[in-house]
Amino acid sequence: MKPVTGWLWAVRGIGALAVLGALALSVLMHRASAPGWAAGALALAALLVALMLSRRLYAWRYVLPGLLAVALFIVLPMGFTLAISLTNYSSAHLLSFDRATAVLLARTDSQGRGMDFRLHPVDGGQLRFHLVDDAGRAWQSAAFQPSTAAGAPLPLQPAADAPASAPLDARALVALLPQLQALALAGPDGLAYRLASLQRVADQAPRYRQVDAQTLQDLRDGRPLRADLAAGQWRDADGRALEPGFRTGVGLANYARIFGDPRFLQPFISVFAWTVSFATLNTLFTFGLGLVLAVAVSWPALRGRHVYRLALFLPYAVPAFISIPVFRGLFNENLGEINLVLDMLFGVRPGWFSDATLARAMVLAVNTWLGYPYMMILVMGLLQAIPDELYEASALAGAGPLTNLFRITLPLIARPMAPLLVASFAANFNNLTLIALLTEGAPDRLDTEVPVGATDLLASYTYRIAFNDGGQNYALACAISTLVFLLVAALAVLHLRLFRPRPPAR
Repeated sequence: MKPVTGWLWAVRGIGALAVLGALALSVLMHRASAPGWAAGALALAALLVALMLSRRLYAWRYVLPGLLAVALFIVLPMGFTLAISLTNYSSAHLLSFDRATAVLLARTDSQGRGMDFRLHPVDGGQLRFHLVDDAGRAWQSAAFQPSTAAGAPLPLQPAADAPASAPLDARALVALLPQLQALALAGPDGLAYRLASLQRVADQAPRYRQVDAQTLQDLRDGRPLRADLAAGQWRDADGRALEPGFRTGVGLANYARIFGDPRFLQPFISVFAWTVSFATLNTLFTFGLGLVLAVAVSWPALRGRHVYRLALFLPYAVPAFISIPVFRGLFNENLGEINLVLDMLFGVRPGWFSDATLARAMVLAVNTWLGYPYMMILVMGLLQAIPDELYEASALAGAGPLTNLFRITLPLIARPMAPLLVASFAANFNNLTLIALLTEGAPDRLDTEVPVGATDLLASYTYRIAFNDGGQNYALACAISTLVFLLVAALAVLHLRLFRPRPPAR
């Protein structure tokens, strides 16, 4: 009983630590002004306490870790992706509405005038500006307290005498920088001067003034600016969009853009068709090559089978981020060994990275090389479960190797291999690593406005829209990612329905 009791106490200790962690996370989220996340962490802590204290919920202690993993690694990221796909989030719309408005209100106009300044301490902890304008005239401000600098502009007057104290050094100015940046000096020319550097002030007048929550006024001409909440832009009186834009909800506009705008629909259909073809062909090629090699190295009369198995397994043992750049060098059109051999034997130098058909053939060949060892190992394991008597009976009947392959081997391994083939299809469907390291989507298509290449899969196409495009349209990329998730989820549901256990025959 002691080991069991000790185990139970260990479980309770882990649960208590989890509760304390959830409570600490709730406090941190609350301090970070995220009340929703704080409430979620608090609810998690309450759930953990209920599981630890309630006997009726005892069985859920074993289910909860899996549910939390699904929520944390699947539901939460997918929900976040879906939420972004319903907005206009991009590099041109990074800020919130309030922050974009604040950026516009902080803009200033300048006539190019400025003055060099020194800041001198005076009695009572006060400070005074001593300035020299571009004409060489000296000016000084009234004494002020740094803590109350943000107020009415300090008027400047001609400086009669030289300052009696030494000016503050750069370190002291940096320490006072927040107060000095909020200070304005009223110049004799009617302009307002603000801090431009640690040695100079420049005339800076506000460019815009806020009228109401959705209207600004341009102080240069008095014309209004209005917030276009549907597009996430501030627009001037002529309808021109001003930067920066702001995030806003657009509903299903990104999905309508994918399927309704020919600029996006045609590339999407092309990439989708190639993705399905790539995943299907790679699954068939890797399975076919792995099956043939597995049958060959499982032949009892073959000497040195273990050496062959080890040699054929090596492509799977080398990490893909090492193998793929090696193949990229081998297929180099000018210096690659493959083209050098082809040129020597046949006098041709194929354009592996410039011709769309050849680039796709290269991608299929490289991924087949990387994937066949996995299929070979699986088939070798399944072959061990096939009784030798079946092959002996087939030999007595005069059947050859092909008959054995199609009449015995394939029918017996088809059902256990089917779920693994579906999983391989799904993995190839989202094979970003291969495309990113081998071709980067090349050759690029020149007939579209969207960054897309002939070898781009949906995963790499989405990545280019999100990070490599000049606009970096994160919302559109999230919409495509959501569609890819739905396609893969549909494959998973289909897999569960087609390959669920059959009821025993009566």
